Amino acid sequence: MDGLAVARKPLPRVLVAEDEPDVAELLRFNLTGDGYDVKVAANGAEALRQVQQLKPDVVLLDIMVPQLNGWEICRRIKQSAETRGTAVIMVTGRVEEGDKVLGFEVGADDYVTKPFAIRELLARVRAVLRRAHAGDTRGAATVKLGGLEVDRYRFEIRMNSRTVKVTRREFELLAILAGAPGRVFTREELLDAVWGRDGFVEPRTVDVHLARLRSRFEAAGVPEPAIETVRGVGYRMREAGRTDT
Repeated sequence: MDGLAVARKPLPRVLVAEDEPDVAELLRFNLTGDGYDVKVAANGAEALRQVQQLKPDVVLLDIMVPQLNGWEICRRIKQSAETRGTAVIMVTGRVEEGDKVLGFEVGADDYVTKPFAIRELLARVRAVLRRAHAGDTRGAATVKLGGLEVDRYRFEIRMNSRTVKVTRREFELLAILAGAPGRVFTREELLDAVWGRDGFVEPRTVDVHLARLRSRFEAAGVPEPAIETVRGVGYRMREAGRTDT
């Protein structure tokens, strides 16, 4: 172009804090192929140093890394004014509910247990980046919209203080919509965030799960969440008195 340089948009940066070389390489390879600039740290002290120095967009954090555990790393990331905007996804073999609750309490944006499906993990990375770009409040324990409460810590849905039992997929769909009220999500975006790039899942799957979600509120005897269908596009959560805590 006559000597004119074209500025390239920098790739989103992901830091993988993982002391198992095979797992670290699996993540590095797939994240790089998905369009990320990937750095790897094999221990907690190095991970924290890279976070402070490189300011990654997302950290994939194993809890049991040596020198400094993942909970403490996450706590320090979220307490620092310079790094609290960094999304943290715990990727760990610890599956106990108490570990997951603690992860969210120290500020984790998401929690993935090993063994994990790489497509789902990639979808979760994309989802936390989208929430950041949409202006979502990271680290919010509970999202409230009128009488609806989506409690990410306890994986609970409440309407007018009554708990509504939902499946994991239904919870994730509602959490995504409630996390960005007014924003229209296409079916493809919701599929990508909740199911990953699974070629066997059709867009209509979203319609079916949202219909089941509404029926669960009806069965619980409480009002349905204000999910609106945008014809020919997808879904959005109606904006109404949103507060984050």
